[in-house]
Amino acid sequence: MYFRDHNPPHFHAAYAEHAAKVEIATGAVFEGELPRRAQRFVAEWAELHRAELQANWELARSRQTLANIDPLP
Repeated sequence: MYFRDHNPPHFHAAYAEHAAKVEIATGAVFEGELPRRAQRFVAEWAELHRAELQANWELARSRQTLANIDPLP
C-alpha cells in the first residue's frame, strides 16, 4: 500500500516481472496482471486478511505506520 493512494481501497501485489492492483473488498485484480497461480494465492491471502488490509488502508490514508500482515501459512 502507498500513503494517500486512490480509491478503491486496494493493495499492490508483485510476482517476478508482473504487478497488479488488488481490490481489498473482493480480492480481484483491477489493474495489471499476475500469473493465474499467483493470483489465486493473492486472493486467498486477501480473503484471510481482509480486515487487516482494510485497517492498513485507513492507516495509510492518514499517513500512519502500517501493521505487518502475516503471509500464507
